[in-house]
Amino acid sequence: MKPIDSILKILLQHGGTELRLSSERRPQMFKDGYELPLTIPAMSTQRIRELLGDLWTSHVAALRETPQLSAPYSSELGDFDFTLTQAADSTLKVSFRRAAATTPAPDLPGREPARQRQDAHAAGSAVGAPSKADASLPDALAALLTQAVARGASDLHLSPQRAPIVRVNGALQALDGAAGFDAATLLDAPQLAHVRGGGSVDRALDVSGLGRLRVNVYASEEGLCAALRILRREAPLLSDLHLPPQLESLIDLPHGLVVACGPTGCGKSSTLAALVQQALRSRPQVLVTLEDPIEYVIRPLRPSGLVRQREVGTHVRDFATGLRDALREDPDILLIGEMRDPETISLALTAAETGHLVFASLHSRTAPSAVERIIDTYPPERQRQIRVQLADSLRAVISQRLLPTVDGTARVPAVELLRVTHGVANLIREGRTSQIVNALQAGGSEGMAVLERSLADLVKAKQIRRETALAVANDASTLVEYLRAVG
Repeated sequence: MKPIDSILKILLQHGGTELRLSSERRPQMFKDGYELPLTIPAMSTQRIRELLGDLWTSHVAALRETPQLSAPYSSELGDFDFTLTQAADSTLKVSFRRAAATTPAPDLPGREPARQRQDAHAAGSAVGAPSKADASLPDALAALLTQAVARGASDLHLSPQRAPIVRVNGALQALDGAAGFDAATLLDAPQLAHVRGGGSVDRALDVSGLGRLRVNVYASEEGLCAALRILRREAPLLSDLHLPPQLESLIDLPHGLVVACGPTGCGKSSTLAALVQQALRSRPQVLVTLEDPIEYVIRPLRPSGLVRQREVGTHVRDFATGLRDALREDPDILLIGEMRDPETISLALTAAETGHLVFASLHSRTAPSAVERIIDTYPPERQRQIRVQLADSLRAVISQRLLPTVDGTARVPAVELLRVTHGVANLIREGRTSQIVNALQAGGSEGMAVLERSLADLVKAKQIRRETALAVANDASTLVEYLRAVG
């Protein structure tokens, strides 16, 4: 479903007949001329263009000839009359009016016709399945998710005692008029017992019309709470993520380990999914993923390619077991959701040494600290061996941040890329990791990228504020020098 359809779905759910979007104004919904309540904040011109997607790109040329155009718009929701007006200052006014023959409003997202719900129940479902059938998605949650998607939220936080909170472009917002939500409705009996016993549950849901969700349910003093990450169903394109072009060359590596690191919510999973999807697009290969839970659906794209996505806790006991098994499954590429422990790291290094291209994520703020984090996972008596193994198998480390744009309508990535050249490999092997920063700063001609340079370029392009860049820089003085250099 296209992004604009998420708001049109709200229109149909409330029996509305017209939706109006205007630059820097909150969206309006009408039923036969009377305005209906719609709690969606004002949208910028850029945000409206993003919502329109193909509708905007297909009509932008015509708008150069005429300030207003009308056209039919058809989707799985029904038929609409679409009007687009662009003023001299480039602000937009958009109207969607239900066509007379539009079919009745569809079920809420997460609800299926009764016959389908009965069939799904008869078929049964595996506990912790990677894509839970959305027939069992509570109606209250479906409505909240529709609001969250309409706002462009990346995350939804639920508590039984508070109104739901969404994260939009990194900032938190409350959903107006919504009561608390009991996250226990997202779990079956064994999972509920596990959470009440002090654990937590991770799972992924596939929600018709909205996409995929990564869900974590946990206990707190307020009761059972949940954090939901809202994802695209399909792996994104590298071009969609606005990543530096140096990253695309990583898919051509014959073997070795590529690590993505950065703080929580910086887009590591999206970057890795885009890289492996691009690799599958370039040539037929066998990809095996180990994830907790499965996030994006990755397609082989070529008839002779294969993708095997395995979820920890559902298809395999743990990362180490799954990785050990994967080495016997003839993979060309391995995607590891997270390198969490020494055994998983050791197996990933072995896979990289034995002719596989391995992509993995790691919680670390910078590229040099990712190297230290891997080595420090092991006891002192094993660290020398791991340094040698890492120097031989590590090919690149990506470190990134997601930062709010100047107008607050989106987030853009700032990226650091360390390529493990012969010199960097020697620094790792000899335990001189503190000097990797110097190699990184001097490695522009070898395809490396420094975070501070990326930040300075974003400030120069007026995409982010100077203070935003200074807040996340690894070295503020280096950033100031780059800012002087770019003017």
